[in-house]
Amino acid sequence: MLSIRPVRTFVLALLVALAAALLPPVPDARAAGRTVQGGRLDWGVKSSFLSYVTGPVAQGSWALTGGAATTGSQFRFHSATGSYDPGAGAFRAAFSGGVRFVGHRKADGSHGLDLTIARPTVRIGGGDSGGGTLHADMTSRARGSGTFTTASQVPLATLDLSGIDVTVGGGPVSLTGVPATLTARGATAFAGYYTAGTPLDPVSLSVDVTAVDDAPDAPDAPGKPRETAPERSGRPGQDSGQGSGRDSGRRADEGGIRDAAVDWGVRRTYREYVTGPVAQGGWTLSDGALDGGALFRFPRGKGSYDSGKATLDAGFAGRVRFTGTGLDLTLSGVRVEVADGKGTLYADVVDSAEGSPPRDAVPVVTFEAEDLTPKNGLAALTEVPTKLTSQGARTFGTRYAPGTEMDPLSLAVVVGAGARLPALPDLGSDATTPARPGATADAADTGGPYGSSPAPADAAAPPSSSPPGAWTYAAIGAGAIAVAGAAVFVVRGRRRTEADTAASDGG
Repeated sequence: MLSIRPVRTFVLALLVALAAALLPPVPDARAAGRTVQGGRLDWGVKSSFLSYVTGPVAQGSWALTGGAATTGSQFRFHSATGSYDPGAGAFRAAFSGGVRFVGHRKADGSHGLDLTIARPTVRIGGGDSGGGTLHADMTSRARGSGTFTTASQVPLATLDLSGIDVTVGGGPVSLTGVPATLTARGATAFAGYYTAGTPLDPVSLSVDVTAVDDAPDAPDAPGKPRETAPERSGRPGQDSGQGSGRDSGRRADEGGIRDAAVDWGVRRTYREYVTGPVAQGGWTLSDGALDGGALFRFPRGKGSYDSGKATLDAGFAGRVRFTGTGLDLTLSGVRVEVADGKGTLYADVVDSAEGSPPRDAVPVVTFEAEDLTPKNGLAALTEVPTKLTSQGARTFGTRYAPGTEMDPLSLAVVVGAGARLPALPDLGSDATTPARPGATADAADTGGPYGSSPAPADAAAPPSSSPPGAWTYAAIGAGAIAVAGAAVFVVRGRRRTEADTAASDGG
């Protein structure tokens, strides 16, 4: 007679596993005390406010500071630092960078509208009693009086975290489309443009977290740029391109160069065009190029440098390829020459969309380089303006005329043993931790802060997946119960077959 004990054991084990699956996860005590190190926060502040600032009434503009960048219609703040305790649901992440808005220019050159938001910090739990708050450094010019006010880490907006569980997990943290509402203190720091309770644009963030005991050196520490990832792209899933780049053919230590890098973002509006609704594309970095958010870093400079004459001739690694509808442009083989206080950036250009032959060593932009004298072992230029050359203009077709201002350029040449390259903004990894679906912003809000200059309704935040909820666990349970039922049916079926067989044998 066939024993059914092993099948019973299997069914019992399956039911135990089912119970474990249906129970909520228990926080791991080892996950407590984690460090936030690297990541980005994307936030548009308030889309109708941006439309008002740049519209026909305010006739203003905005500018990025501290390495902030743009991604689509949002501002990107970088280099997150902070802490995360998943067991207690306490989270704090502070980001670098800022944005300044100006408008209503006066005869003396000042602006009636002058507002700066910098160093945003997201706090969840702890002092926020389980809720979330977005803090920021604020500098604003009050309406009417014109008095400037500066305040540090103002609780600018409350974050609606309903449906989001931050007490589980210990890996990368990602929140998408979290609704934000202006606080009373935020309304004051916002110079009274909006009242407390006004909906702001949703907030999204993605940060890396690691156990305190295992935390590595900060990836954006001086001399330690993020060079671990071979590729970073403006839009995932794109071809990285081929080729090895242009070799300068010089020894790294010739002319006293120990290391060098050039940081340049090409042009902000060009990047926005590439990723915008027309081109619907992105960019891919390869051959060692690094993504600094508002810029691309071309590292591993090799060449010659004369500190007495302040001359430089150096080639750099890295390649950036822009692709999109009717667009396929690659820049590589970057080289920088400096002499007589003037500098030129060269690049090898391949325009596959045009089908034109590759062009090597194209002088793309020029810049002023009056002071390239080493200081503490580092010769550097920081965010110097660049202008497009006539040959560089050909690189972008008819989009820009010769003399157009392109993105600022930063150059760093290490010539001393104790010097290091400046840190590159740390954008963290692309975390995909599920978050609650984002909500649409105030569609009814169509006016600026002064009630004029109608602007388009704020766009809906991109949706995201939700964490496993009751429906997910119910589905798991139903499947497991069905399997258990099938196993019991097999046991009963076997017993009946054995009984029938014994009866037929005359037992």
